[in-house]
Amino acid sequence: MPAIVDPEKCTGCGDCVEECPTDAIEMKDEKAVVNEEECIDCGACVDVCPAEAISMD
Repeated sequence: MPAIVDPEKCTGCGDCVEECPTDAIEMKDEKAVVNEEECIDCGACVDVCPAEAISMD
């Protein structure tokens, strides 16, 4: 299951974009958005998010 970003918690820091090994995350309207087709479910973005806005649920 691809990573899920909670836009209410996302602060737009971009740490997840830099950490993603497949470039599956981009910033849109200052929030992280996951491209589900490119996400490999590695969880790197979850671990690096300081706002705990990303989950693998």
